[in-house]
Amino acid sequence: MSTGAISVILAKIPFRFQGLTIIGKSFFILDLVLFSVFVIIISIRFQRTGALSKSLQTPPEALFFGSLWVSIALLLNCIQAYGVPVCGLWLVKTLEVCFWIYSTCALCVAIVQYGTIFVGQRMPISSAIPAWIFPAYPFLVIGPLAGTLLPSQPAAAALPIFIGAVAFQSLGWLITIFMYTIYITRLLTSDLPPASTRPGMLISVGPAGYTSTGLVALGRQAPSVIPSAFLGVETLPVGDVVKILFIMAGMSLWLVSFWFFALSIIAIGTGIRQMRFTLNWWAFVFPNAGMCLATIELGQALNSSAIKGVSCAMAVLLIVAWLVIMVLNIIAVRKRNLLWEGMDDDHGVTVSAD
Repeated sequence: MSTGAISVILAKIPFRFQGLTIIGKSFFILDLVLFSVFVIIISIRFQRTGALSKSLQTPPEALFFGSLWVSIALLLNCIQAYGVPVCGLWLVKTLEVCFWIYSTCALCVAIVQYGTIFVGQRMPISSAIPAWIFPAYPFLVIGPLAGTLLPSQPAAAALPIFIGAVAFQSLGWLITIFMYTIYITRLLTSDLPPASTRPGMLISVGPAGYTSTGLVALGRQAPSVIPSAFLGVETLPVGDVVKILFIMAGMSLWLVSFWFFALSIIAIGTGIRQMRFTLNWWAFVFPNAGMCLATIELGQALNSSAIKGVSCAMAVLLIVAWLVIMVLNIIAVRKRNLLWEGMDDDHGVTVSAD
């Protein structure tokens, strides 16, 4: 997800230079390769009888199934950004179909995964983490995906995509609010997560960030997508009203995202001396990429050079973080401190079952 998010950011950075698109395409290709390799490897694991079923029913591993679909959404974003400008209309139509297939799959994932957990598992509030949002995370990138697709879609396809994106993004945000409540309750009544896993607290930044991105992106497209007399309203331009409302809402959610970012950084700072590298460190990149993309969209919507400059600085920091974490990840695997038996992040975690 982090590699795909970097590629999307590089496609949208407002202040550009020669070669930036090539760098973005390089990250896109790397993301595609990593995605394919990981899917193949984990498919080999799931060839064992019952392995897939056990994985999807055992938290916290089961929660991260949603990350597969988020990765797919980011790949679709990259295909739109880097593929459509050099391909024919067939790719535009393909992406329209992919949007609806993805949205359907996201709905199924959220229903089945939460249903499975509710029926078969019991996770105490004292262990609540932002990763509990992951089954709904595929919804949270539908708005940004639609905002990327809409400029190239014909009118007949654009309006349904717009409406669908608003509906799915809203569902994802409402589920997130429910999970935020549980998570904040845990922070108020229990200890912080172990120091090495505290970077995972940054996952809480993503939902507000990506929802802000989606609302602002959809709002910017609203005047050209929403027809006159939409819903029977003829007294004012509906698209312009939607644009104002969505951008203002996006500004508010950006602050929510920043609030969670600040809280997470404080928590990480208090335990930095006890930290060791874990896969949770990738949360320094992907969730914060949502806040960066929201900043980019707000800069474009408000036509603010200052905000655009801040978004570019955020992008640079995220790229540096990606490089550092990638190196640390490779070192940890080579030293068998990660992705080896007994060394996974969920080792020793117990979950009660009915």
